[in-house]
Amino acid sequence: MEIADLKKQVDQYLQKHLGSDCDQSTLYESMYYSLMAGGKRLRPNLTLAVVHALGKDLDDDVMRAASAVELLHTYSLIHDDLPAMDNDDLRRFLPTNHRRFGAGMATLAGDGLLTLAFQWVSDNHLKETVRLQLVQLLAQAAGPAGMVAGQAMDIHYEGTGLSLNELKNLHAKKTGSLLRYSVMAGGVIAQAPADTLRVLASFGAHYGLAFQIYDDLMDVVSSEAKMGKAVNKDADEQKNTYPNLLGIDGTKQALAQAIAGAKADKQQLDNRGVGDFSLLDDFLAYFRY
Repeated sequence: MEIADLKKQVDQYLQKHLGSDCDQSTLYESMYYSLMAGGKRLRPNLTLAVVHALGKDLDDDVMRAASAVELLHTYSLIHDDLPAMDNDDLRRFLPTNHRRFGAGMATLAGDGLLTLAFQWVSDNHLKETVRLQLVQLLAQAAGPAGMVAGQAMDIHYEGTGLSLNELKNLHAKKTGSLLRYSVMAGGVIAQAPADTLRVLASFGAHYGLAFQIYDDLMDVVSSEAKMGKAVNKDADEQKNTYPNLLGIDGTKQALAQAIAGAKADKQQLDNRGVGDFSLLDDFLAYFRY
């Protein structure tokens, strides 16, 4: 099993099933536009990788529950890009949703994807206790104590310098919470024991921090042609980022520390002997600059 195989399965599931749960043609077109715009599918891939590592089949019910997080992630991108938020014109090499469909329809497309995520994570044939736990964890990760809180902090503290610990907390909520959920969800679906879930949560937290630090770094050292979105906006808008706080070299050191934490967690998973987690090494290879 490779990450590319997981991505293909997620893409196929999203493309096949989105339309059956949307009753308005323009709304569906707007939701589909952003959902199928070429994302990496990192979050559902992490869920599926953990499920596979723990020896459970990737059947239709698992695919539905795992793909739900991509619906929610896409909603967050649509809303982040809106004029009232980051006011971006480009996402994944395409005009942002509100540039294509208008701010009103883009807002509704995000609303539709958000609510549909909870339908998919609960409307399947996994055990009732598994579905309930997934709903609770996803709501906590995405809601006002998780991702939304991080987005609110990002807006509230624009132009205000944060300490390193405060910046870590912002990133842990804005980006890390949903990645942490994605890793944990695989363990929940596979009904892993509590001690394994704790290590998976730690891996997800370290991975989520590394992902946001890397994104901050790429905003400075990469290009629009490579990223598929505007770069150098964080400094222009006085955002709190690792490069703005620590500089390029300090950011690279912080990234290395977060990756080292994730690798140590992965080693713990290997040592437990509960599954084959070698695919997580491929996810860690994402961080190249």
